[in-house]
Amino acid sequence: MDILTKKIKLISSLILDVDGVLTDGQIIIDDLGNETKHFHVRDGHGLKLLMRAGIDIILITGRTSRVVEHRARELGITEVYQGSKNKVEILEEIFRKKHISGESVAYIGDDIVDIPVFKKVGFSVAVADASEHAKKSADYISKRNGGQGAVREICEMILMVQGKWDDVVQRYEIS
Repeated sequence: MDILTKKIKLISSLILDVDGVLTDGQIIIDDLGNETKHFHVRDGHGLKLLMRAGIDIILITGRTSRVVEHRARELGITEVYQGSKNKVEILEEIFRKKHISGESVAYIGDDIVDIPVFKKVGFSVAVADASEHAKKSADYISKRNGGQGAVREICEMILMVQGKWDDVVQRYEIS
C-alpha cells in the first residue's frame, strides 16, 4: 500500500477552502454590491456522497459571503467558518471540538494561505490551478481546476480508496 492510500484510508473529515476550490475563484460584484460565485454542481454532489458515507464536511474561508452560507445550506454543510484570517487557529479549534487529530483530516486548498493548514492535516490537496507554492506543499494535486470538478475528483478518490464507493452509489445502479 502506497503512502497516499494509507493517508486517505484514515480520513474521516474533509475541510475545504471555498474561493478557488469550490468556485473557479471569480467573485462577481454588481453595481449594488451583490456578490455571486460559480459553483460546480458535481462538486456539490460529490460532497453529498461523502456525507452519506459518514465523512464530515467543513468549510473554512478567509472571506465572508452570504453566497457561501446559501451554498452550504443547500448542501447540508453545517460547519462553515468565514472571515478566517488564521485558518490554523480554526483548524485546531475543530480538532479540539471534534476530538480528532490531523491525520484523520483531508484539506483542499489553492493558495499560499492554505500551506500552513496543509502541514497540519493527514492528506493535503491543491487544485490543478492552485498557486505553484501551494502545489509544491500538497500531498496531491488534482487533475481538475477549482470550481471545475476538482472537489468531486477528490471525493470519489476518498470513497474508492476507503472501499465505500459501491455502497454510496448503489442507489444509482452504477456498476
